[in-house]
Amino acid sequence: MPAQNALSESFYRDQAFYGTASQIIAKEDGCSVFKMENETGEGIMTCYPIFPGIELVYNDMHIAVVRSEQNKLPRPDVMEINHCREGRFECEFFDGRTAYLGAGDLAVNMLTHPTSSSWFPLSHYHGISVMVDLSVAKDTLRQISLSMNEAPVDLDALRDRLCGGDTCFIMRATDAIQHIFSELYAVPPAIRSGYSKLKVLELLLFLDAAELSELRENRAYITRIQTDTIRAIRAYLVEHLDRHITLLELSKRFDIPLTTMKQTFKTVYGDIIGTYIQSYRMQKAMWLIQETDQSITAIAG
Repeated sequence: MPAQNALSESFYRDQAFYGTASQIIAKEDGCSVFKMENETGEGIMTCYPIFPGIELVYNDMHIAVVRSEQNKLPRPDVMEINHCREGRFECEFFDGRTAYLGAGDLAVNMLTHPTSSSWFPLSHYHGISVMVDLSVAKDTLRQISLSMNEAPVDLDALRDRLCGGDTCFIMRATDAIQHIFSELYAVPPAIRSGYSKLKVLELLLFLDAAELSELRENRAYITRIQTDTIRAIRAYLVEHLDRHITLLELSKRFDIPLTTMKQTFKTVYGDIIGTYIQSYRMQKAMWLIQETDQSITAIAG
């Protein structure tokens, strides 16, 4: 195997790629399992090589934030395709803007400006990442297309069409995307290798052939200042679950317009403020019932 391919096949699974917050906890038959753990929870990433230059990663996160002690290395030739099955994930861009993936969403971006942390607003995220090293995968896809007597997927054109100008392509799932990823989540271990190859090729062919201008979702980005304010509002509400706090009170306390606060909170956490806090109270009550000796009356208070 050429040295370039050998490097590509391994670099997804080293700590330089995932950052110093991760540790390898298992390696077997080419599969690598990374664990991230801190005071906010833990996350597991299970990584499978699919083709030279293409890796499939299953993300199972029960953690609020994954921080790296140093910035991850930039990978300007690596395309990251993310599908969110459950939960929410923050996408931060080098200019300070942020966008959010929710259940069923798909995003495509280049790792030109990797960040030093990843944030999961609900401390709960399950999804799949397809990592594509364009410099190596182009040759891989060319060889596959020759064996099938078909034109190869033009990865450079796909990059320019989806991620030109350092943008991130975000779309809500179509039936085709749901079909591709739902089967990847449920593939039996005995046929994972061969079946995953077929599904990754199907995904790349779909992205290459679809009229994506009709599928692209024009989402409003929010600034880092807005994101930090909304996080502070959420923390304040969680710290005072026994109080009835009005939206107007929050708006004044955190110096943010009422309409902006409501819209931005839903963008970050996926629910309006009242619904989110009601759900949080119920989850907290369930935990207290299961893990403590407090009475139902005390917990209700």
